[in-house]
Amino acid sequence: MTGHLLNVYNRAPVTFTHGEGSWLIADNGDRYLDCVGGIATDALGHCHPKLVAALTEQAGKLWHISNMFRIPGQEELADRLTGASFADLAFFTNSGTEAIEAALKMARRHHSARGNPDRDVIIGFKGSFHGRTYAAINASGNAGYLDGFGPALPGYLQLGLDDWPAIAAAIAAPTTAAVIIEPVQGEGGAREMSEELLRGLRQACSASGVLLIHDEVQSGMGRTGRLFAHQWHKGVEPDIMAVAKALGGGFPVGACLATRDAASGMVPGVHGTTFGGNPLAMAVAIAAFDEIATPDMLAHVREVSAHLRDGLARLQARYPETIAEVRGKGLLIGVKMVVENRAFMKAAREHLLLVAGGGENCIRLLPPLNLSHAEAGIVLERMDETCNAMLTEMAA
Repeated sequence: MTGHLLNVYNRAPVTFTHGEGSWLIADNGDRYLDCVGGIATDALGHCHPKLVAALTEQAGKLWHISNMFRIPGQEELADRLTGASFADLAFFTNSGTEAIEAALKMARRHHSARGNPDRDVIIGFKGSFHGRTYAAINASGNAGYLDGFGPALPGYLQLGLDDWPAIAAAIAAPTTAAVIIEPVQGEGGAREMSEELLRGLRQACSASGVLLIHDEVQSGMGRTGRLFAHQWHKGVEPDIMAVAKALGGGFPVGACLATRDAASGMVPGVHGTTFGGNPLAMAVAIAAFDEIATPDMLAHVREVSAHLRDGLARLQARYPETIAEVRGKGLLIGVKMVVENRAFMKAAREHLLLVAGGGENCIRLLPPLNLSHAEAGIVLERMDETCNAMLTEMAA
């Protein structure tokens, strides 16, 4: 029953009252191990004490004042993000799709400010997902997101990831403004982009004066075991990058990061936001960044993800009728199913394990970055129980 709520979500039949770290507690007292994490958002689990403290302290001082005025927290967080990345500048938003919108506008504005307004084509890739706003769904590589919303916007081109000649030709075209890609696709099925592809895009874009945008809304902020997923490779850095989700550890905040050159067309009056970068969001995001961006935390992500992946590989070998492939990077784990993925998600809930869906009939495991080794063992136990239950059901 949705009552007076717009019926756009296919909600699971469970209601949670509170969370503790990696666990969600339902209204009947059942404790679920949460490998959804608000879709890779609750990077430090539920109610992390340092985030609670930062929010509580700031809530007693100042919530919102508008970007008409200086907000010191923005400067502090921008210093942290640019100091840890390729970027020189940051613009703060409320969400990932808003960060994508800023990136798309920035890319086109970059060329227009240089006297090339005809360079407006954004190249994206099939299977990609960049958010739900109108420009974002046009940039995304899934025609289903456009269904019923009128004609596609001009200036967006979708290409296959495996067709390099077409990609290279499109980048070299005189009307191309930018390329947008997720270093690890999330919604599209937890597919990691190869180093060869990412480096090829960087080199082709540089040669043609085209900007490279990385969508790290889901793969960024430690999710893969590096602060940003593209940092696993040398020489693939973007000109513009969108981050969000884990940036606030569950509090709504996003950011568009860019080099000074890429952002040179963004001058006062061409873009803005009412709530983006508000003092509450900045306080929580600074606290989250300081927890996530430590060598110990990133090393832990790499260790616990290796533990999970080894266990999932064993489950794949044990249950070939259920699991087809294990993919992804770090704690952005995709499990391509033989059985219908929604059926598996439902069965997992019955074993008190929460997993997310994904493209190509995948489920995704997106646990907190601070998931313990013991909790990872419970994840594998409950995945095993779910696979066995699916096998029993198929045999019945």
